[in-house]
Amino acid sequence: MINLETPRKFRAFVNQAHQVAAEMLRPNSRRYDLAEHEYPVELDMLAAMVDGLGASGTGSGAGASGVRRTAAASDGTEDGVVNGSNLSSVLSIMEMCWGDVGLLLSMPRQGLGNSAIASVASDEQLRRFDGVWAAMAITEPGCGSDSAGIRTTARLDGDAYVLDGEKIFVTAGGRCDAVVVWATLDKSLGRAAIKSFVVMKDTPGMTVERLEHKLGIRASDTATIRLENCRVPRENLLGSADIDKGFAGVMQTFDNTRPLVAAMAVGCARASLELTRELLSEAGVQIDYDRPVHLQSAAAATYLAMEADWEAAYLLTLQAAWMADNGQPNSLQASMAKAKAGRSANDITLRCVELTGSLGYSEHHLLEKWSRDSKILDIFEGTQQIQQLIVARRLLGKTSAELK
Repeated sequence: MINLETPRKFRAFVNQAHQVAAEMLRPNSRRYDLAEHEYPVELDMLAAMVDGLGASGTGSGAGASGVRRTAAASDGTEDGVVNGSNLSSVLSIMEMCWGDVGLLLSMPRQGLGNSAIASVASDEQLRRFDGVWAAMAITEPGCGSDSAGIRTTARLDGDAYVLDGEKIFVTAGGRCDAVVVWATLDKSLGRAAIKSFVVMKDTPGMTVERLEHKLGIRASDTATIRLENCRVPRENLLGSADIDKGFAGVMQTFDNTRPLVAAMAVGCARASLELTRELLSEAGVQIDYDRPVHLQSAAAATYLAMEADWEAAYLLTLQAAWMADNGQPNSLQASMAKAKAGRSANDITLRCVELTGSLGYSEHHLLEKWSRDSKILDIFEGTQQIQQLIVARRLLGKTSAELK
């Protein structure tokens, strides 16, 4: 029988994440939404606590930096099944984003770049970059969903790579300590030549050009970064420098980070569902799980449909993370989870605003904010359309050249 309860070893940690979301993140949610680009100082204490949990071994993969693909354990667990850092990370992220997505994305040392480092860095690099807050820079003015179209260049010059180019929509790009920059060693080779480099923020030639004003996740800064003759130590290239081991290795990052973004969407959507149910109940709308939907009010039927949609996204997210913990290829499942959760969160949060009328549309509650925050979760780390394309390629056995 499938047991979908939270694994016992994660329960205290997940409960703690929910408590932090309820007592620290949600109470500050509106404040930092209105004060865009103001640094949330409350997160310093939270980040220190997460660091302490990780150092003590009780954090179980707190935050985005807690993911790293390992083979299935042979530690005596039943059937060799592992519930590890990927699963615990998505569970904790769901709770934190029930509080606030933007504030989670603003947590020091928990950036998406940290997930990239955890995914593909060598053991030596993991030690060297331990404690570094890393953003991730992929998107360019002329390159969005198609990562293979990257034009930022990396030229080997002695003991350093020289990076030139421009990156946009870099989450936490203004506040981080380092940026994981995707660049190509040779434009003529396409995907095979794309590598990722850890570039420290104080590196000469790296400039934060501006911070964007956004629809949602306003607590999190989003930067445009320019690289001009930026010399990066050779040893800061993540993974192998061999072009034959190029894009596929870089793309492993997404197999770990897409379930994290799916978890953000699941957490945000759950917050909307829970508050909407409270408001519907106060308005006299009864939601009955023992009666067919066609015998209930339209509002109740809509709510039940949204809840079912949410649960499908939740289960897909758990599956993708669990597969990573157990050393199973999860590229298909990661894209399925990202696509389903992103679209479901958009649909659910907007429908919750609709169901609650003026209460949902006003700033009296956070429903309108959650609908704005959820939109990016269907876009970054690969858009809805790109996820569907990846899923189609995997299911049909087609290459990127065969199915565009």
